[in-house]
Amino acid sequence: MKRILVTGSAGFIGSNLVLRLLRDGYMGEACRVVGLDNLNDYYDVSLKEYRLSVILNASEESESAYRFVRGSIADKVLVDRLFEEEKFDIVVNLAAQAGVRYSIENPDVYIESNIIGFYNILEACRHSYDAIPCSARNSEKTLCHSERSEESQYQGVQHLVYASSSSVYGGNKKVPFSTDDRVDNPVSLYAATKKSNELMAHCYSKLYNIPSTGLRFFTVYGPAGRPDMAYFGFTNKLLKGQTIQIYNYGNCRRDFTYVDDIVEGIVRVMQKAPAKQTGEDGLPIPPYKVYNIGGGQPENLLDFVNILQEELLRAGVLPKDYDFEAHKQLVPMQPGDVPTTYADATALERDFGFTPKITLREGLRHFAEWYKEYYG
Repeated sequence: MKRILVTGSAGFIGSNLVLRLLRDGYMGEACRVVGLDNLNDYYDVSLKEYRLSVILNASEESESAYRFVRGSIADKVLVDRLFEEEKFDIVVNLAAQAGVRYSIENPDVYIESNIIGFYNILEACRHSYDAIPCSARNSEKTLCHSERSEESQYQGVQHLVYASSSSVYGGNKKVPFSTDDRVDNPVSLYAATKKSNELMAHCYSKLYNIPSTGLRFFTVYGPAGRPDMAYFGFTNKLLKGQTIQIYNYGNCRRDFTYVDDIVEGIVRVMQKAPAKQTGEDGLPIPPYKVYNIGGGQPENLLDFVNILQEELLRAGVLPKDYDFEAHKQLVPMQPGDVPTTYADATALERDFGFTPKITLREGLRHFAEWYKEYYG
C-alpha cells in the first residue's frame, strides 16, 4: 500500500486531491493518505473545517486509509517525526502561504512557510533514504531499523511533487508562458518564494537523487475555493451590495484553471517520477521536471465578470434584477500584479496525455451552485 503525504490538505487544491485519492486510490489500488495542515487564519477557518468534514465523510466509505495531522511544515520536529512514523513513498507539497498582494504586507509568513517549510520537506525526503534497510542497499540480510517485512521493502521517498505558480513568470512579455522561458524577474515576494522552491528542489535532486516535479498552477478556481480569489471575493462583495474593483481597467487576462483539472494533472504527474540517471562524471543527473498546468485559453477580466454574474443569477445567488453596472469599478493595475497569465501546457500533454478541458462557464456554474448551497 503506497503511503502518500499531502501537505496543505485542508486547502483548496489539497482537499480536492485527498478526496480524489480516497475515491480512486493510487493507480487503482488502495493507499494510505496522510494530510498535514496548520489551519491558519489567512482566510475563514470554517471553510477549511468544512473541507476536512467532507474528507472525513469520504474516508469512512473509502478502501484507502486516511489520517489528518494538524501542524505546520515549518515545524521541523513534527515533519521529521511524520516521515519517520509513516515512511512516505510519495510526497505532494501543496502547503504554502498564498496570495500576491498579501505578501507585500505580510512577508514574514511567506519566508516561514514557503522557504523554511519547503526546506523541511526537502530535508525529510533526503533523510527518508536513511530509513532504507541495509538489505535493500547491499547484499546483507540484516535490516537497519526493523524486521518488519513492510519496512524491508521501503525505498525512501520515490517522488516529491510540489506546487509552484504561474507567478514565477513575473513581467514576462512573451506569451504563452513556457517552462523553457527565463523566470528571473519576480514582481512579488510570493513569486520569489515559488521560484526559490524550484531552485531548492533542483539542488536536492542533484545532490541526493530525489525525483521531484514542480507544477506551475494557473489561476485555480472552483467550489469551496479561496475567498481571496477574484471570483469568490467578487461574489461576496456583490451579495453585500459592495463595489468590485476590476484591475488595469479590465485589460487583464487570466488563464483560469478549474480545480478538477488541476487535481487530474497532479494525479497523473504523481504516477510518473522523473527517471534517475547517472552522468558521465558518475554523479546523478537531476531527476527533476517542471510543468505548467493551465487551460491555455486566457480570458479577459471583463468577460470573466460577465460570465460570473450570469451564473450567479442562474443559481439564484443574486436576484434577477441585480444592477451589476452600479457595483463595478475599473481601477489601475496593483503592485505585484501582472497583465496576463497564459500557459503553454504542451509538455504536460506530451508527457502525460492531459490538457485541462473544463470551460470557464462550466467551472463558474459549479462554483455558483456550490455557493448557493453552502451559504444558502
